[in-house]
Order: sequence, then C-alpha cells, then structure tokens
Amino acid sequence: MSHPSPNFELIRSLHSKLYSDHPPTPLIPLPELAAQLGCAGVYVKDESERFGLPAFKILGASWGLCSALAERVGVDVLDLEGVGREARGRGIPVYAATDGNHGRAVARVAKELGIPAIVYVPTSVEEWSREAIRSEGADVVVVDGSYDEAVRRAAADCARVDGLLVQDTSWEGYEDIPLRIVHGYSQLFHEVDSQLPHAQSASHVVVPVGVGSLAHAAVLWYNTSNTGIITVEPTTAACLRTSLLAGEITPIETGHTIMPGLNCGTVSYQAWPDLRRKVKLENALVVGDDEVERAMGDLETWGVLAGPCGAASLAGLRQLQPRLTELDVVVLICTEGRGRQ
Repeated sequence: MSHPSPNFELIRSLHSKLYSDHPPTPLIPLPELAAQLGCAGVYVKDESERFGLPAFKILGASWGLCSALAERVGVDVLDLEGVGREARGRGIPVYAATDGNHGRAVARVAKELGIPAIVYVPTSVEEWSREAIRSEGADVVVVDGSYDEAVRRAAADCARVDGLLVQDTSWEGYEDIPLRIVHGYSQLFHEVDSQLPHAQSASHVVVPVGVGSLAHAAVLWYNTSNTGIITVEPTTAACLRTSLLAGEITPIETGHTIMPGLNCGTVSYQAWPDLRRKVKLENALVVGDDEVERAMGDLETWGVLAGPCGAASLAGLRQLQPRLTELDVVVLICTEGRGRQ
C-alpha cells in the first residue's frame, strides 16, 4: 500500500518543541543474553520513560493529535499556543479509546494544548490505569465490553459532537490520523539506528503487537532494508497471526492476559497490507503469560523495569533462538515500563 511521505524533520521538530528537556530513550546492550543466544548482539530499546510517560505511545499521539488539529484550525503545527487557542475557541474536544497507554498519552497532549479529552476504556482496564488517565485531566468513560467496543463507542460519541478522534487503530474511512500516529512512532526507529554501534545494523527488530500500529511503523521504516520484523502477541489475542493464517483481517474474541495493551481483537485496517507483505508467518510469534513473567524478571536483572507488554519482545526472542546466527543483531522494543511499582 502506498502512503504519503511523512516529514520526519517536522515530526522531530514537534517532539523537540513539546519535550525539549527529555533526551532519547536508551538503547541498552545485553551482552550476556547475546552470548546465551549465540548471536552478535542484543539490544533493548527501553521505552519505560518517554517524555515523562511510561510508554512509547506519546510519540504517535503527539504528532497525530497536534498535526491533525493544526490542519483543522488552520494554524502551523509548531505554533502550539495558537493551535490550542483556536481549538478552544471552536470548542473542539478530543476523543480516544484505549487499553491504557495510548489514552493517557492523548490526554497528556490535550492537557498541554488546553483542550478537553474524553477517553473510553474497556472493563478490562484496571482502576489504577484509569486513574492515571484521569490524572492527565481527561474524563474516563468505562465501556462494558472489549477494546473494540470501546473504540466503536468513542468514534460514535465523537461524531455526534464533531470532536477530533485520535485513535491508534484504523478502519475503512478512518485512516488519516492513525497514519499520522504511525509516522510519529518513526522517531523510535530513527533513534535505534543512530544508537546502534557504527559497525552494526539490526538483522531483526522484535515488536509487541496489539492492533499492529507500532509494527506498521517498523515495516515502513525498514521497508528498503533486509531487517526482519518479528511480531509478538499474547496467545489469547493473536489477531495478527490469525489474520496472516487466514490471508485477510480476521477479528477474534480475546481472553484474559497480563498484557492488557496487547489485548486487541482486530488488526488495524491500514496496517494490514504492509504487515501482510513484510511479516512472515514464522515471524508472527505468540507468547503466554508465564513466558512474559519470566522475561520481566530477566530484564529486571539487567536493569530494565519492563511492563508485561514491553517484556513480550524478550519472550518472543527466546522462541527465535534456534534460527539466530552468530552474525545476527537483534533489537527488542520494550514498549512500556511498569504501571505500578
């Protein structure tokens, strides 16, 4: 699928303007793990503290919200004060659905712009996570149903008041803002490439998958390289692997998992063609809660306080071990820190 070319310099300029006091997240070498696996290197991109929040999501939420809102009100995206002022004057609220981190990120950006945010969560989202979203000034609406149902409710309620829906999954007819969010995530992979030692490049990038937007960003970033994209999903919410097996987007019923941010039943409509093209079935991995708990403990011994979704990448890498060679360099995307200590 062809996409409009993103302006990566402008995206980085916005991130710098919003969060100039936050350096890039670290890329941490794990030589002990590389030795265990018999490969040239393993690195963890640690997103446990990104722009003051415990996950990578704000990279996409900030660009998606600010650029779409700036376009709607006719103000330059880097004039954040002007964007917020015009949006407030027109009474434009922001809506989103979330299983945790995306909603909090949207709420944070909305607060920085001075505009209201309404965030919808499924009942599976725990109270401490809801409270974290409220702490950013957002109203939280609990939906009696799944993540997919929360998305439907947010979209319907937003349409009734002509608000701005900032959603990190897409469906037919709603594709512009999700693609902006994917482009915002590109900053993460730009940093990875610049942080790897000069003589190394990633042979594999391991990405946890919910609806697939971060994996989509990885596919687009590494589109012209030989880097393999490895995806990791919970056994109870393997919507991407199920769709790859079926050859088409196949919604599934999800079950309980300790990885709430990956507990999604439908692959993003916009991401699907590129994921289908780039992600091989044998590289679409699924992991159980026990494997992830072990990975969290291992990462902690190496100084990385990963949440379950972030640790899923290491759990997936262990399955990949028989296929690794002594020349391979693997980057694990640790998408989140721990919500509670």
